[in-house]
Amino acid sequence: MTPTTFGAAAQGFVRDLDEDFVRIAATIDRARAAGVQVLALPEAAMGGYLSSLHDVPGTPADRPPQLDPDGPEIRRLVALAGDMVVAAGYCETGDDASGGRPYNSCVAVTGDGILGHHRKVHQPINENSSYAAGDRFAAFDTPYGRTGMMICYDKAFPEAARALADDGARTVLCLSAWPASRTNRAPVLAEDRWARRFDLHDRSRALENQFVWVSANQAGTFGDMQLVASAKIVDPGGEVLATTGSEAGLAVATVDVDAEVDAARRVMGHLRDRRPAAYGPGPVHAGV
Repeated sequence: MTPTTFGAAAQGFVRDLDEDFVRIAATIDRARAAGVQVLALPEAAMGGYLSSLHDVPGTPADRPPQLDPDGPEIRRLVALAGDMVVAAGYCETGDDASGGRPYNSCVAVTGDGILGHHRKVHQPINENSSYAAGDRFAAFDTPYGRTGMMICYDKAFPEAARALADDGARTVLCLSAWPASRTNRAPVLAEDRWARRFDLHDRSRALENQFVWVSANQAGTFGDMQLVASAKIVDPGGEVLATTGSEAGLAVATVDVDAEVDAARRVMGHLRDRRPAAYGPGPVHAGV
């Protein structure tokens, strides 16, 4: 394949969908002007994330608008994408399987329609009081190669990224609304321990699986959270090719995905050299 130009956005979003689409359109325009072919927008770009992961009893819950995966908002994203692949997060209307509870979801589209869809599997703190969990990781084909998606806390679990690699993904788009620490927050955002963890997960997942990692994140403040930004593109060796740092912005990098992935796996092939029989199923640990 020829080289692909990736964009990863660090940007804030709100409850007002019309305002969110103004911001999405502006970011797509900026990315298109930079030659971006695959753009990752953050988790909850359509409708905003939860305003708190620490609900106070007696305080009315502030929840994102629930959107139909076949509804007008997704069609609006499709129309904006044109010839670009655009991934964005949203709150998906619940179904019978979820008992009517919504999912924290993301979708990848082009102007021709939907390419892939993912429901967040791993739920931090008490996110499960607001969303039902997804139950799978699956790659999908795009004009720029086989791709996977995950959302935020999913990245903290090596098995999630490995499942996508096993399904043939050579690029993963990870969409987040990752906050800084709630307690003992560092005075410099880039030095906050949760910001460092965000970056470590990004680099580790790319290196472990030797694929291209495109990480978008919310920026600024929302509710009681300070979001860490730090959108980036990471190569199959775990090297950061472009990043927004702790500011809002757009990270852009061009990668020959097949050439870089093949080169990374040629000698030290992490997928090839595994010994699954030695690992076993492992114990199941109760939460503490």
